[in-house]
Amino acid sequence: MVKTTGLSYSYGTEAGFSFPDIDLNPTEHLLILGPSGVGKTTLLYLMAGLLQPSKGNVFIDGTDISSLSRRQLDKFRGEHVGLIFQQYHFVNSLNVAENLKLRQSFPKKIDDKKRAMELAERLGLADHLTKKVSNLSQGQQQRLAIALGIIHQPKVIFADEPTSNLDDANCDTVIELLKEEATISKSSLVIITHDFRVKSHFKNQVTL
Repeated sequence: MVKTTGLSYSYGTEAGFSFPDIDLNPTEHLLILGPSGVGKTTLLYLMAGLLQPSKGNVFIDGTDISSLSRRQLDKFRGEHVGLIFQQYHFVNSLNVAENLKLRQSFPKKIDDKKRAMELAERLGLADHLTKKVSNLSQGQQQRLAIALGIIHQPKVIFADEPTSNLDDANCDTVIELLKEEATISKSSLVIITHDFRVKSHFKNQVTL
């Protein structure tokens, strides 16, 4: 599902990062661990096609994403990739339901109200669909970020530091929630974090 070969990236004239090769099968999960400064987020951005590697290739579902044009890559990522960022990306002028509907509309116009409602119910958002994002608690915003990352049932879900600001109980809850939703969507899940509490949840691990 996700394969990288010989990946490296350099920010301008600074010393760059070189990354180990990854070969992730469909529906398989991966935890990428490491302290700050080792390039974890850079690796996530490379795998998701948000950065172009200095060297090497990234394949998602057999497609070499570096061979795609910018427009093709946007469309491919919109269909096949789910992104859950550490910093939330919402349209604050819209309510919860409208944010979910907007994500379903790209790159294909899909208005799957059943999928949106089932997801909202599982994530504890069903009673908050008409609320503006700014009126949600931090926990509700986090669950909305998860919903936006998976509502289109992507081939692979990339999550950047999803537990960094959580206590132990909520850390376990969020990881299990991500794994459960990935299973329902038949998606591969890749989590990048410095949070070593997450280690016990994954058999497949890479440490940078």
